[in-house]
Amino acid sequence: MPHLSFKYVNLLSNNNTGFVKKIIFSFCFFVIANAVIAQKQPTRKNVRNEKKDARKEKINTLIRQQEEGAIVYNKQSVFGFRLNTDGWSMLYEKGYMKSVKLTNLFALEVGEKKHPKELKLQSAGNGWFSVGSPYVYGKRNIFYQVKPTYGQQRMIGGKANKNGIAVHLVYAGGVSLGLERPYYIRISDASSQNGTRDLKYTTADSANFLNPGYILSGTGLKHGWNEMKIVPGIHAKAALRFDYGRFNDIVSAIEVGVNVEAYSKKVEIMLMNPSKQIFYNTYVAILLGKRK
Repeated sequence: MPHLSFKYVNLLSNNNTGFVKKIIFSFCFFVIANAVIAQKQPTRKNVRNEKKDARKEKINTLIRQQEEGAIVYNKQSVFGFRLNTDGWSMLYEKGYMKSVKLTNLFALEVGEKKHPKELKLQSAGNGWFSVGSPYVYGKRNIFYQVKPTYGQQRMIGGKANKNGIAVHLVYAGGVSLGLERPYYIRISDASSQNGTRDLKYTTADSANFLNPGYILSGTGLKHGWNEMKIVPGIHAKAALRFDYGRFNDIVSAIEVGVNVEAYSKKVEIMLMNPSKQIFYNTYVAILLGKRK
């Protein structure tokens, strides 16, 4: 019996030893596997460093391109404000690069024509201060334009360095949707309930419309929207664009050019002045945007 007991004890001890070895092996395998996985999974710090390095590399690449005088991109989006010799306009432009020197441009421009004889006046009031909004004496219509445009931008002078200026020739044209809106003023009228009346120019009301003694103020954007007349036309422009942006992914430019518009009928903006069917102007525009 003691011999059998000792045998069973040895067998039991051998079994325990094998079991312990299995546990130790499994634990070591688990630790090593976790270490390998942890090494393969990037930490947040590593991700931040990689992004930071990528930004630096991008900036360095842009600087090298600027130093070489090249502006390389796939597309650009630009917002701009134009001050014309006969009014103002705002535009949004989308550009798609075809080659290093050539870009196709698609734009939408919205603006307003101003007559050179326009002069804003204030009503006399009570002798001490003016009352109401200013008005333009003798103005008959407000003339807006909505102009879809297609054109091209051609580089004629690259940047000598990153702080230089790229010069582009821009030529474009398209249809022009003219919108003729009647101009309203507010006059004193004893026959009305509140003593005032808003009116536009008509032959019957010409005396009231042109009598400064009756005019109280302008009416702003209140009237005339449902009376607008559409005047279709075409337009074209040629300009020089000076891009002074430091990096390729930023558009910072000034554009100087000439513009012509022709409409299907004469547009009368001011009374007692010739109506015009063809408009010429020069302009300067500030352009800001991004490239990708």
